[in-house]
Amino acid sequence: MQLLNLYNCLSTYLVIGALLFSFGVYGMLARRTVIGMLISSEFILAAASTKFMAFNRFLAPDPAVGQIFTLFIMAIAAAEAAIAISIMIAVYRNFKTIDTDELVDLQG
Repeated sequence: MQLLNLYNCLSTYLVIGALLFSFGVYGMLARRTVIGMLISSEFILAAASTKFMAFNRFLAPDPAVGQIFTLFIMAIAAAEAAIAISIMIAVYRNFKTIDTDELVDLQG
């Protein structure tokens, strides 16, 4: 019974969102490949979606508001992934690597 009560608490979902966000920020800072950074940015967007849905479930008077924001975040994540993958393919064709430390030729 206590475990069921844990799932009906806003703070549980906020902690999950904070963990996803912190994993994403750590991945953005620690990863050196573009693919790792892309996955980390998806974690950050998933954290934002989780928090919107949690606030929608527990605090919003209109239940569609959080769901609409989450759909926008999903659309942004899909567009970001498509653009980032196309940029990664173009960079790999020119430089034969996707390691961000070796892409210093892009600065000039």
